Amino acid sequence: MCAFTWLLLLLLLQEAKGDSGDGVDPEEVVAVLHESISLPLEIPPKEEVENIIWSSHKSLATVVPGKEGHPATIMVINPHYQGRVSFLDPSYSLHISNLSWEDSGLYQAQVNLRTSQTSTMQQYNLRVYRRLSEPQITVNFEISGEGACNMSLVCSVEKAGMDVTYSWLSSGDSAYTSHEGPVLSRSWRPGDNALSYTCRASNPVSNVSSHPIPAGSFCADPNYASEKPSTAFCLLAKGLLVLLLLVILATVLWVIRVQKRRKMPRMKKLMRNRMKLRKKAKPVSSPA
Repeated sequence: MCAFTWLLLLLLLQEAKGDSGDGVDPEEVVAVLHESISLPLEIPPKEEVENIIWSSHKSLATVVPGKEGHPATIMVINPHYQGRVSFLDPSYSLHISNLSWEDSGLYQAQVNLRTSQTSTMQQYNLRVYRRLSEPQITVNFEISGEGACNMSLVCSVEKAGMDVTYSWLSSGDSAYTSHEGPVLSRSWRPGDNALSYTCRASNPVSNVSSHPIPAGSFCADPNYASEKPSTAFCLLAKGLLVLLLLVILATVLWVIRVQKRRKMPRMKKLMRNRMKLRKKAKPVSSPA
Protein backbone atom coordinates (compact mmCIF):
# COMPACT_ATOMS: atom_id res chain seq x y z
CA MET A 1 0.00 0.00 0.00
CA CYS A 2 2.87 2.36 0.82
CA ALA A 3 4.58 1.58 -2.50
CA PHE A 4 1.34 2.30 -4.37
CA THR A 5 0.92 5.67 -2.64
CA TRP A 6 4.53 6.58 -3.27
CA LEU A 7 4.26 5.77 -6.97
CA LEU A 8 1.06 7.78 -7.29
CA LEU A 9 2.67 10.83 -5.68
CA LEU A 10 5.70 10.41 -7.95
CA LEU A 11 3.45 10.36 -11.00
CA LEU A 12 1.62 13.51 -9.94
CA LEU A 13 4.90 15.31 -9.30
CA GLN A 14 6.23 14.38 -12.73
CA GLU A 15 3.06 15.64 -14.39
CA ALA A 16 3.34 18.89 -12.45
CA LYS A 17 6.75 19.52 -14.02
CA GLY A 18 4.96 20.15 -17.31
CA ASP A 19 7.61 18.44 -19.44
CA SER A 20 5.60 17.88 -22.60
CA GLY A 21 8.43 16.67 -24.81
CA ASP A 22 8.12 19.58 -27.25
CA GLY A 23 10.63 19.35 -30.06
CA VAL A 24 10.80 15.54 -29.94
CA ASP A 25 9.81 13.96 -33.26
CA PRO A 26 7.58 10.95 -32.60
CA GLU A 27 8.61 7.60 -34.04
CA GLU A 28 6.02 6.24 -36.46
CA VAL A 29 4.85 2.73 -35.50
CA VAL A 30 2.24 0.65 -37.33
CA ALA A 31 0.52 -2.41 -35.87
CA VAL A 32 -2.20 -4.93 -36.71
CA LEU A 33 -5.63 -4.97 -35.08
CA HIS A 34 -5.97 -7.68 -32.38
CA GLU A 35 -2.23 -8.41 -32.52
CA SER A 36 0.70 -7.12 -30.42
CA ILE A 37 3.30 -4.36 -30.68
CA SER A 38 6.34 -3.21 -28.72
CA LEU A 39 7.43 0.42 -28.37
CA PRO A 40 11.24 0.25 -27.97
CA LEU A 41 12.71 2.41 -25.26
CA GLU A 42 16.37 3.47 -25.31
CA ILE A 43 18.13 4.17 -22.01
CA PRO A 44 21.23 6.42 -22.12
CA PRO A 45 24.38 4.36 -21.39
CA LYS A 46 26.03 4.60 -17.98
CA GLU A 47 22.90 6.17 -16.52
CA GLU A 48 20.93 4.93 -13.52
CA VAL A 49 17.19 5.21 -14.07
CA GLU A 50 15.10 6.58 -11.25
CA ASN A 51 11.74 5.87 -12.89
CA ILE A 52 9.95 5.72 -16.24
CA ILE A 53 6.55 7.26 -16.86
CA TRP A 54 4.55 5.98 -19.84
CA SER A 55 1.54 7.95 -21.05
CA SER A 56 -0.97 7.96 -23.90
CA HIS A 57 -3.67 10.66 -23.95
CA LYS A 58 -3.35 10.39 -20.17
CA SER A 59 -1.08 8.60 -17.70
CA LEU A 60 -0.62 4.94 -18.55
CA ALA A 61 1.92 3.42 -16.14
CA THR A 62 4.92 4.12 -13.93
CA VAL A 63 7.96 1.83 -13.74
CA VAL A 64 10.55 2.01 -10.97
CA PRO A 65 13.51 -0.30 -11.72
CA GLY A 66 14.50 -2.64 -8.91
CA LYS A 67 17.90 -2.58 -7.25
CA GLU A 68 20.41 -5.41 -6.88
CA GLY A 69 18.42 -7.99 -8.82
CA HIS A 70 15.05 -7.10 -7.36
CA PRO A 71 12.07 -6.87 -9.76
CA ALA A 72 10.81 -3.51 -10.89
CA THR A 73 7.79 -1.90 -9.28
CA ILE A 74 5.10 -1.35 -11.91
CA MET A 75 1.83 0.51 -11.49
CA VAL A 76 -0.64 0.58 -14.44
CA ILE A 77 -2.81 3.68 -14.02
CA ASN A 78 -5.10 3.51 -17.06
CA PRO A 79 -7.71 0.72 -16.73
CA HIS A 80 -7.96 0.52 -20.55
CA TYR A 81 -4.56 -1.22 -20.56
CA GLN A 82 -5.01 -3.46 -17.55
CA GLY A 83 -3.95 -7.02 -18.37
CA ARG A 84 -2.72 -6.03 -21.85
CA VAL A 85 0.62 -4.30 -21.16
CA SER A 86 3.99 -5.54 -20.01
CA PHE A 87 7.43 -3.94 -19.78
CA LEU A 88 10.34 -5.75 -21.38
CA ASP A 89 13.72 -5.91 -19.66
CA PRO A 90 16.23 -4.39 -19.60
CA SER A 91 14.94 -1.11 -21.06
CA TYR A 92 11.30 -1.49 -19.95
CA SER A 93 9.95 -1.07 -23.48
CA LEU A 94 6.16 -1.00 -23.60
CA HIS A 95 4.51 -4.14 -25.01
CA ILE A 96 0.76 -3.96 -25.81
CA SER A 97 -1.25 -7.07 -26.73
CA ASN A 98 -4.72 -7.51 -28.27
CA LEU A 99 -4.62 -4.10 -29.94
CA SER A 100 -7.85 -2.18 -30.50
CA TRP A 101 -8.69 0.91 -32.56
CA GLU A 102 -8.63 2.96 -29.35
CA ASP A 103 -4.94 2.15 -28.87
CA SER A 104 -4.00 4.37 -31.83
CA GLY A 105 -2.42 7.70 -31.01
CA LEU A 106 0.56 9.38 -29.43
CA TYR A 107 2.61 7.57 -26.73
CA GLN A 108 5.27 9.13 -24.59
CA ALA A 109 7.98 7.71 -22.33
CA GLN A 110 9.62 10.04 -19.82
CA VAL A 111 12.84 8.57 -18.44
CA ASN A 112 14.01 10.26 -15.24
CA LEU A 113 17.73 9.69 -14.66
CA ARG A 114 19.19 9.57 -11.15
CA THR A 115 22.83 9.92 -12.18
CA SER A 116 22.59 13.16 -14.17
CA GLN A 117 19.37 14.43 -12.56
CA THR A 118 17.88 14.95 -16.01
CA SER A 119 14.98 13.57 -18.02
CA THR A 120 14.78 12.25 -21.55
CA MET A 121 11.62 12.02 -23.62
CA GLN A 122 10.72 9.54 -26.34
CA GLN A 123 7.49 9.72 -28.35
CA TYR A 124 5.72 7.26 -30.65
CA ASN A 125 2.81 7.69 -33.02
CA LEU A 126 1.01 4.34 -33.07
CA ARG A 127 -1.36 3.57 -35.93
CA VAL A 128 -3.49 0.43 -35.86
CA TYR A 129 -4.73 -1.16 -39.11
CA ARG A 130 -6.80 -4.16 -40.08
CA ARG A 131 -5.36 -6.82 -42.40
CA LEU A 132 -7.13 -6.45 -45.74
CA SER A 133 -9.36 -9.14 -47.19
CA GLU A 134 -9.32 -10.16 -50.86
CA PRO A 135 -10.41 -7.32 -53.18
CA GLN A 136 -13.59 -7.65 -55.22
CA ILE A 137 -13.93 -6.24 -58.76
CA THR A 138 -17.12 -4.93 -60.33
CA VAL A 139 -17.12 -4.46 -64.12
CA ASN A 140 -19.34 -1.88 -65.80
CA PHE A 141 -19.23 -1.56 -69.58
CA GLU A 142 -21.00 0.32 -72.37
CA ILE A 143 -20.75 -0.35 -76.12
CA SER A 144 -20.85 2.85 -78.17
CA GLY A 145 -22.35 3.26 -81.63
CA GLU A 146 -18.86 3.17 -83.17
CA GLY A 147 -18.25 -0.31 -81.80
CA ALA A 148 -15.93 0.79 -78.98
CA CYS A 149 -16.47 -0.77 -75.56
CA ASN A 150 -15.83 1.51 -72.61
CA MET A 151 -15.12 -0.41 -69.42
CA SER A 152 -14.99 0.76 -65.81
CA LEU A 153 -13.48 -1.62 -63.27
CA VAL A 154 -14.20 -0.81 -59.64
CA CYS A 155 -12.08 -2.46 -56.95
CA SER A 156 -13.35 -2.61 -53.37
CA VAL A 157 -12.27 -4.19 -50.09
CA GLU A 158 -14.68 -4.96 -47.26
CA LYS A 159 -13.93 -2.88 -44.16
CA ALA A 160 -10.90 -1.39 -45.87
CA GLY A 161 -10.29 1.41 -43.36
CA MET A 162 -7.79 4.21 -43.87
CA ASP A 163 -4.62 4.55 -45.99
CA VAL A 164 -5.58 1.95 -48.62
CA THR A 165 -3.99 2.27 -52.06
CA TYR A 166 -4.94 0.40 -55.24
CA SER A 167 -2.93 -0.68 -58.29
CA TRP A 168 -3.81 -2.68 -61.38
CA LEU A 169 -1.95 -5.31 -63.40
CA SER A 170 -3.00 -6.55 -66.84
CA SER A 171 -2.03 -9.95 -68.19
CA GLY A 172 -0.37 -8.46 -71.26
CA ASP A 173 1.96 -5.69 -70.18
CA SER A 174 3.40 -6.93 -66.82
CA ALA A 175 3.50 -3.32 -65.59
CA TYR A 176 1.47 -1.81 -62.81
CA THR A 177 -0.69 1.22 -63.48
CA SER A 178 -1.00 3.41 -60.41
CA HIS A 179 -4.26 5.13 -59.62
CA GLU A 180 -5.30 7.45 -56.85
CA GLY A 181 -8.61 5.62 -56.54
CA PRO A 182 -9.94 2.11 -57.00
CA VAL A 183 -11.43 2.76 -60.48
CA LEU A 184 -9.72 1.70 -63.70
CA SER A 185 -11.15 2.89 -67.05
CA ARG A 186 -10.29 1.18 -70.33
CA SER A 187 -11.54 1.22 -73.93
CA TRP A 188 -11.67 -1.91 -76.10
CA ARG A 189 -12.40 -2.44 -79.80
CA PRO A 190 -12.93 -5.61 -81.85
CA GLY A 191 -9.54 -7.09 -82.69
CA ASP A 192 -7.87 -5.87 -79.51
CA ASN A 193 -6.45 -8.37 -77.06
CA ALA A 194 -8.94 -9.33 -74.36
CA LEU A 195 -6.81 -8.67 -71.29
CA SER A 196 -7.39 -9.82 -67.74
CA TYR A 197 -7.00 -7.36 -64.90
CA THR A 198 -5.97 -7.90 -61.30
CA CYS A 199 -6.51 -5.40 -58.53
CA ARG A 200 -3.99 -5.11 -55.71
CA ALA A 201 -4.96 -3.37 -52.48
CA SER A 202 -2.37 -2.30 -49.93
CA ASN A 203 -2.22 -0.66 -46.53
CA PRO A 204 0.74 -0.28 -44.14
CA VAL A 205 0.30 -3.83 -42.74
CA SER A 206 -0.97 -5.94 -45.66
CA ASN A 207 -0.88 -6.38 -49.43
CA VAL A 208 -3.51 -8.54 -51.19
CA SER A 209 -4.57 -9.21 -54.79
CA SER A 210 -7.86 -10.16 -56.40
CA HIS A 211 -8.50 -13.03 -58.78
CA PRO A 212 -7.86 -12.05 -62.44
CA ILE A 213 -10.95 -10.71 -64.18
CA PRO A 214 -11.20 -11.30 -67.99
CA ALA A 215 -12.63 -7.86 -68.57
CA GLY A 216 -12.26 -8.13 -72.35
CA SER A 217 -14.80 -10.95 -72.40
CA PHE A 218 -17.47 -8.51 -71.28
CA CYS A 219 -16.97 -6.57 -74.50
CA ALA A 220 -16.16 -9.44 -76.88
CA ASP A 221 -19.37 -11.19 -75.74
CA PRO A 222 -21.79 -8.80 -74.00
CA ASN A 223 -23.80 -11.82 -72.86
CA TYR A 224 -20.80 -13.03 -70.85
CA ALA A 225 -21.74 -10.98 -67.82
CA SER A 226 -25.50 -11.25 -67.97
CA GLU A 227 -27.03 -13.96 -70.10
CA LYS A 228 -24.76 -16.85 -69.22
CA PRO A 229 -25.14 -16.62 -65.47
CA SER A 230 -28.82 -15.71 -65.74
CA THR A 231 -29.55 -18.54 -68.23
CA ALA A 232 -27.97 -21.12 -65.99
CA PHE A 233 -29.88 -19.72 -63.06
CA CYS A 234 -33.16 -19.76 -64.98
CA LEU A 235 -32.64 -23.36 -66.09
CA LEU A 236 -31.88 -24.40 -62.55
CA ALA A 237 -34.92 -22.53 -61.24
CA LYS A 238 -37.19 -24.07 -63.87
CA GLY A 239 -35.92 -27.56 -63.14
CA LEU A 240 -36.49 -27.11 -59.43
CA LEU A 241 -39.98 -25.72 -60.09
CA VAL A 242 -40.97 -28.69 -62.28
CA LEU A 243 -39.61 -31.10 -59.69
CA LEU A 244 -41.57 -29.34 -56.97
CA LEU A 245 -44.79 -29.50 -59.02
CA LEU A 246 -44.31 -33.23 -59.66
CA VAL A 247 -43.80 -33.86 -55.95
CA ILE A 248 -46.93 -31.88 -55.09
CA LEU A 249 -48.98 -33.70 -57.75
CA ALA A 250 -47.79 -37.12 -56.58
CA THR A 251 -48.60 -36.20 -52.98
CA VAL A 252 -52.11 -35.04 -53.89
CA LEU A 253 -52.83 -38.23 -55.87
CA TRP A 254 -51.59 -40.39 -53.03
CA VAL A 255 -53.78 -38.56 -50.51
CA ILE A 256 -56.87 -38.93 -52.74
CA ARG A 257 -56.21 -42.62 -53.24
CA VAL A 258 -55.80 -43.23 -49.50
CA GLN A 259 -59.02 -41.35 -48.74
CA LYS A 260 -60.92 -43.39 -51.34
CA ARG A 261 -59.66 -46.64 -49.84
CA ARG A 262 -60.83 -45.54 -46.43
CA LYS A 263 -64.27 -44.53 -47.70
CA MET A 264 -65.03 -47.75 -49.65
CA PRO A 265 -65.68 -50.04 -46.61
CA ARG A 266 -67.81 -47.38 -45.00
CA MET A 267 -69.88 -46.96 -48.16
CA LYS A 268 -70.42 -50.72 -48.46
CA LYS A 269 -71.42 -50.96 -44.81
CA LEU A 270 -73.80 -48.04 -45.22
CA MET A 271 -75.44 -49.65 -48.25
CA ARG A 272 -75.89 -52.91 -46.38
CA ASN A 273 -77.52 -51.09 -43.49
CA ARG A 274 -79.90 -49.34 -45.85
CA MET A 275 -80.89 -52.62 -47.47
CA LYS A 276 -81.63 -54.12 -44.06
CA LEU A 277 -83.74 -51.14 -43.09
CA ARG A 278 -85.72 -51.38 -46.31
CA LYS A 279 -86.43 -55.04 -45.74
CA LYS A 280 -87.62 -54.37 -42.22
CA ALA A 281 -89.77 -51.49 -43.31
CA LYS A 282 -91.47 -53.51 -46.12
CA PRO A 283 -95.17 -54.28 -45.07
CA VAL A 284 -96.23 -57.90 -44.68
CA SER A 285 -99.28 -58.81 -46.94
CA SER A 286 -102.36 -60.23 -45.06
CA PRO A 287 -104.16 -63.33 -46.40
CA ALA A 288 -107.40 -62.74 -48.35
